[in-house]
Amino acid sequence: MISEAMTGALNKQISLEGYASFLYLSMASWCDREGLDGCAQFMHRQSEEEREHMLKIFEYLSEVDGHALTPAIPQAPHEFDSIQELFKEVYKHEQKVTASINELVALANQENDHSTSVFLQWYVNEQREEEALMRSILDKIKLIGTGPQSLYFIDLEIEKINAAELAAEEAEA
Repeated sequence: MISEAMTGALNKQISLEGYASFLYLSMASWCDREGLDGCAQFMHRQSEEEREHMLKIFEYLSEVDGHALTPAIPQAPHEFDSIQELFKEVYKHEQKVTASINELVALANQENDHSTSVFLQWYVNEQREEEALMRSILDKIKLIGTGPQSLYFIDLEIEKINAAELAAEEAEA
C-alpha cells in the first residue's frame, strides 16, 4: 500500500503534468495563429505526451491502492513574445518537472517505497530526454538567429524534429 505522503506527492505531479499539457496546447494555438504550422504540430504532440504522463500516474495510483485526484488546472498563458521566448519557457517548465520528479524519487527512497521508485525511473529517463530535446531546439533557434526569414527556418527545423520524434515513437511501438 502506498503512503498518504506519496499519494499526495503523486497527485501534485498529476497536476503539474496536466498543467504542462494545457500549457503546450496553449502554445500550439499561439503557434498556429502565428502561421508556425511545424511548431504547432510539435506542441500538439508535446501536449498529448504530457497528458499521457498524467494518466500514467493516475493508473499507477489505482494499481497501488492509492487515490488519484483530478487536478484543478490553472489557466496557462496564451500570449508569447516570440517563438524564441516560447521555447525558453518550455525548457524552463521541463526543468521544473524534472525537479519535481527528483523530489518524488527522493521521497520514495526515504519511505523505502521500491515500487514507486521503480515506477518513477521511467519519468527520470523521460525528463532527461525532454530536457536534451529542448536544449537542442534552443541551440538550433540560436544558430538560425532572428533575421527576416528566421521564423520560416525555425518552423522547418521544428517540423523536422517533430517528424523524427514521431518516427522514433512508432519504431518503439
